[in-house]
Amino acid sequence: MNRQMLNRAMLSLGTLLLAVLAAPARAELVIDITKGVTDPIPIAIVPFARAVPADGGFDVAAVVQRDLESSGRFKAMARTAMLSQPTRAGEVRAADWRSGGNDYVVVGRVSASGTQLQVEFELVNALTGLQLASQRYTAASANLRNAAHQIADLVFEKIIGTRGAFATRIAYVSVDGQPPAQSYQLIVADADGENPRVVLASKMPIMSPAWSADGLWLAYVSFESKISAVYVQQLRSGERRRVSARAGVNSAPSWSPDGKRLALTLSGSSGNLDVYVLDLASQALTRITEDPSIDTEPAWSTDGQSLYFTSDRAGGPQVYKVELANRQRIQRVTFGATYNARPRLAPDGRNLAYVTREGNAYRIGVQDMAGNARVLTRGTLDESPSFAPNGMTLIYAGRQNGQGALETVSVDGQVTQRLRSDRGQVREPAWGPYAAP
Repeated sequence: MNRQMLNRAMLSLGTLLLAVLAAPARAELVIDITKGVTDPIPIAIVPFARAVPADGGFDVAAVVQRDLESSGRFKAMARTAMLSQPTRAGEVRAADWRSGGNDYVVVGRVSASGTQLQVEFELVNALTGLQLASQRYTAASANLRNAAHQIADLVFEKIIGTRGAFATRIAYVSVDGQPPAQSYQLIVADADGENPRVVLASKMPIMSPAWSADGLWLAYVSFESKISAVYVQQLRSGERRRVSARAGVNSAPSWSPDGKRLALTLSGSSGNLDVYVLDLASQALTRITEDPSIDTEPAWSTDGQSLYFTSDRAGGPQVYKVELANRQRIQRVTFGATYNARPRLAPDGRNLAYVTREGNAYRIGVQDMAGNARVLTRGTLDESPSFAPNGMTLIYAGRQNGQGALETVSVDGQVTQRLRSDRGQVREPAWGPYAAP
């Protein structure tokens, strides 16, 4: 058995890293743009007309601006530089905004409608004067932030050509205290780090959160019974079930696209790691790999017909693909580096992300289906990659000055961000899907 592979597999389980990290519950994440595109798109997001006092003082336009600027692809006009503040497309004098250096203008308004609020906006092309988008959202005052994220998503899509991912969520693990008196939290927050909510708190390690495709459930590993066990939990109701607590290691859950199965890593009493698929309704367990090597960290293909996984069967950790209908057909996917592990497939199936080693550093790599690979990050211990639902960005766990932090990198490598905790350390991010219609 490859000792280095075993060590890294255990690292993925969190038994090494989580033992030395510390972070408080509900730690707020703050976005720092560490690199953006060289020529960001100039845009003006005009303050929206208010619905006083029903809107509670919430600034919708400020959140839209923060979202777009945090993507690293936009540069917003300062409010103090605006000569006027229109709230409807018909009031926008395109020539004035164009002369101010803007390519686009966003205007909007919030109005009260009974117990609900109406949020409306328009996107105007300042170069042509044409209206590119308009939309109305109905929301309670407590949900104005999400309405702002949805506006940013649509603006991003109309200009960039790809749906935004601002109105999505992330899950991550936070650890508080020093060994042996640590406490662990599984937290779900908006994609910008706001509105953190503790899903589970425990004195024992929690790790490997994974979203169901509908965004309603999380799977994760918990050691609350002093052994590793896989749980699934519905976020809205808190309903929680232990689905695997077999002898040995229970780890690395991954939801099938239809939400009916989990791919898992189990060791059994032999101690050798292999990949299995668990049917959640029947609890029927199917062994997928049978090899004396370490097979771990499964990830589903977009059609649910195959699994990608990490194995050291060729002497060092690499990513392989196995067809579920023909489990003897196993194909090696990654080459080049001597270490490639923790595969994650983009939602559109076009790119595969993984952890790769360069010298003594572990970084995030990505390759397309033709096998063209590139390294996206420059850290020394980058891991746990997870794609945004639009496939444009990866979130991953990194280190900054010896502290754990979440970071993002665009698939083209042009934009990087750091989601630092204001009070501690966070690890093991998982980016959630788009909300169901």
